Amino acid sequence: MSITQTAGGGVTAAQGFIAAGISAGIKANGNADLALLVSTRPAQAAAVFTTNKAVAAPVVVSREHLSRSGGVARAIVVNSGCANACTGADGLAVARDTAAEAARLLDCRVEQVLVASTGVIGVSLPVEKIRSGLAQAAQALGADRGADAARAIMTTDPFPKEAAARIAVGGREAAIGGMAKGSGMIEPMMATMLAFVTTDAAVPPPLLDRALREAVDDTFNAISVDGECSTNDCVMLLANGASGVAIDDASYGAFRDGLTSVCRELALGIVRGGEGATKLVTVVVTGAASSGDARKAAKAIANSPLVKTAIHGGDPNWGRLIAVAGRAGVAFELERASVTIGTAVLFDRGRPHDERASEAAEYLKGTDLTVSVDLGAGGASSTVWTCDLSAEYVRINADYRT
Repeated sequence: MSITQTAGGGVTAAQGFIAAGISAGIKANGNADLALLVSTRPAQAAAVFTTNKAVAAPVVVSREHLSRSGGVARAIVVNSGCANACTGADGLAVARDTAAEAARLLDCRVEQVLVASTGVIGVSLPVEKIRSGLAQAAQALGADRGADAARAIMTTDPFPKEAAARIAVGGREAAIGGMAKGSGMIEPMMATMLAFVTTDAAVPPPLLDRALREAVDDTFNAISVDGECSTNDCVMLLANGASGVAIDDASYGAFRDGLTSVCRELALGIVRGGEGATKLVTVVVTGAASSGDARKAAKAIANSPLVKTAIHGGDPNWGRLIAVAGRAGVAFELERASVTIGTAVLFDRGRPHDERASEAAEYLKGTDLTVSVDLGAGGASSTVWTCDLSAEYVRINADYRT
């Protein structure tokens, strides 16, 4: 098995997928705000959705459609600029109308259309703009329009997120590609972040669902910008078999690893583009009593405003890391614990090493950083990714609606 990262292609890197991204007038600034992703043949679909109980209308409708279609999809419609969340029966009607109009234009069953939205919560989504925009998007579809779709799903994102890879299975190649959006309100708890991944491999439903969940757990579920779980979070995966490569139990590992590599690149792009972010921070927790403890402690560190502001300011304040680890609600042994920033060990087995603070401070001037905490309680570990917390994050979110 081999995995080759590719430089471009994104969500249309896989054969048999076409896309478009246009302006439907949902955003007041006139920027692109409607994306349409289509498989030219029926595709097997798998998805994971937010665990937030304030669930948005498009999540409700997409779940219904996956159930009714038996996990078969032809298209995904994504709008930005309006989350269509907490909008009651009217919001559900708009989500269903969106799917119906796309199905009419593409000549497929309505339950084979999935929908997703991102933007401001509690605002009505203008159905007439969606209808006219879909007609425009259907005319603009192309295998070279994946980048347009990636731009159309952005809200506060500073740049579009795309990734693609190729895997070799049995002497043949299959492609996996994807796009994602997310910048703030990022703490995916899959069981506002959206990701859409395609592959031209044929993958049986149980293996497709399993691969998606395993990939998401180690990528999208291992990132955080601000600890906030959106009403609209979802990751959707379509597999149409156009390459002729068929995944089975023997080749499952190759497919899962390729999928994970694409999802990881997209997930790291979300963190790099976090609202107000200036640094990508890898948080490594070792010495945990269990993998669950390791992930819990790593997420606690990644979401700590004190840790994130210290990193933004270049302050090697190891005490903040120890304090978070100690209150994370996991097994922790202070006399065996350690904290490392970059390669500088600042605290080890109950003893501080402040003589190394200047080395750590110099390291923190960089933009790709690693902080490590050993809990001293076992042999399990976990890695998550976050970003620093800056005044720009406050500015963006203080006037998001106004």
